[in-house]
Amino acid sequence: MIDVLVIGGGNAALCAALTAREAGASVMLLEAAPREWRGGNSSHTRNLRCMHDAPQDVLTDAYPEEEFWQDLLKVTGGKTTESMARLAIREGSGSRDWMRKHGVRFQPSLSGTLHLSRTNAFFMGGGKALVNAYYLSAEKLGVQIRYDAAVERIELDPSTGSGRTEFVAAHLKSGERIEAKSCVLACGGFESNREWLREAWGQNALGEWPTDNFAIRGTRFNMGVVLRDLMDQGADLIGDPTQAHMVAIDARAPLYDGGICTRVDCVSLGIMVNRDAQRFYDEGEDFWPKRYAIWGRLVAQQSGQVGHSIIDAKAVGRFMPPVFKGAKADTLEDLARQLGLDEAAFLKTVREYNAACKVGKFDHSVLDDCHTENLTPAKTHWALPIDTAPFYGYTLKPGVTFTYLGLKVGENTAVRFGGIESPNLFAAGEIMAGNVLGQGYTAGVGMTIGTAFGRISGMESARSAMNLRVTQR
Repeated sequence: MIDVLVIGGGNAALCAALTAREAGASVMLLEAAPREWRGGNSSHTRNLRCMHDAPQDVLTDAYPEEEFWQDLLKVTGGKTTESMARLAIREGSGSRDWMRKHGVRFQPSLSGTLHLSRTNAFFMGGGKALVNAYYLSAEKLGVQIRYDAAVERIELDPSTGSGRTEFVAAHLKSGERIEAKSCVLACGGFESNREWLREAWGQNALGEWPTDNFAIRGTRFNMGVVLRDLMDQGADLIGDPTQAHMVAIDARAPLYDGGICTRVDCVSLGIMVNRDAQRFYDEGEDFWPKRYAIWGRLVAQQSGQVGHSIIDAKAVGRFMPPVFKGAKADTLEDLARQLGLDEAAFLKTVREYNAACKVGKFDHSVLDDCHTENLTPAKTHWALPIDTAPFYGYTLKPGVTFTYLGLKVGENTAVRFGGIESPNLFAAGEIMAGNVLGQGYTAGVGMTIGTAFGRISGMESARSAMNLRVTQR
């Protein structure tokens, strides 16, 4: 019997597998995807948000624990478990040396990645390089890796009466059954399960099924099968099934695996309108890394689940250029026609916005004093009139990265049933991210959660398995 079985193949799963193996446990990792698609959503990541009290190689200045916590508290609107959030923050801060040991390399933030040089460490080669480094290290350490190994059901051994369970077994889609002394669940959320998304969101007031227009920014393999199975078995849950890391992405993005390149980062530099050519939220509320992940949900709440980001020539060069070219026009009337918007309504919206702009000293690197007055919704920062041709428009739709409904765990990551912790079933990454993320997001925190709780769950599962090994002698 294997000591530790890790279900999942992304960052959290790999951190768990590597940590458990380093602790002396025998480890098997089950990745649902084929080898060429391994890594889940982690393949699409770019960076890790991490606290530090002084400049560190690729990180500038300082980003202390309390500031990180306040950033997280603000974006979640208080829907977070402080003890879990602070644990992730502290554990994440000490992870980079361990990551380097396993082949991960870092680089300074790229030009155009707004406001992140102080808070986020970027992976050299991106998430795919990180995943490849971890797999290589896992293979060298003797972790058994199985691809195309989708798990359909978790079998839990009844208690022997001492509070100790003898095994956890995974039933694979292929019909195979694999037993282990302990198990880490790190197999993502349910964002790729179109039926579950539809069930969670339902219909809107217009009779639309909003999720029918969602794209999945990451892997197609996160179907939530294991999460649903544990729900059915009475595991304690946390989170809202409609809450997710959801980004407004280019409407031409593919259904799956569009990743970071489908994001459009000019929203804070212009205005966003719906298909009725009306603004619907403050584009300058806060720095883009703290707000980019609310726009998918905002667009999802609009009719047709469509939004249009509008900028003029003044914004060009101030944001990371998107992969897809937007509509371009020398007049606002022409831009409206290209975007399929009512010309009169669009011109009225732009005129009212331009007239409301109170331009001070524009500075996109700070919360500047360029704002609107007597306009609803307001634009509180970076409000410049849209008056300089050429004009550009990007049509956007919601792109789901990962869902927040998940397993409720404590600081040791043990899965709970009726408030009682399992002695040998643990969870890490997206499947338990709702303990930290009740809503909202700030750039890089998903990797912080996965890395911190991946390592904790790896250590706890190894300890559980090896204690059982001792008692069985």
